Amino acid sequence: MVYTTWPEAVEAEAAGRAIVADGLAACINIVPGMVSIYRWQGEIERAQEVVVIFKTRADLAEAVAQAVRARHPYETPAVLFLPVAGGNADFLDWIAAETEG
Repeated sequence: MVYTTWPEAVEAEAAGRAIVADGLAACINIVPGMVSIYRWQGEIERAQEVVVIFKTRADLAEAVAQAVRARHPYETPAVLFLPVAGGNADFLDWIAAETEG
């Protein structure tokens, strides 16, 4: 899984739809209503954001990260790879099938 945040759900949905359409992820989840508090350029900032989780294969994580960075409005977007240690085999097979190029 690839975790990231976006400033707006509309922007996140557009990017996520394109990344799914390109076959890089099988699915995305957009979770609205997150408040982020962080240090940026020496100042403590507060922002409303949405969490976006991309469900993909481990070997596509870097390609997803590149696609996110290409579409993201932030100078330094949060992009983290979250390894999957297991899960519903049928669901994992579905992810693999949907991301086969």
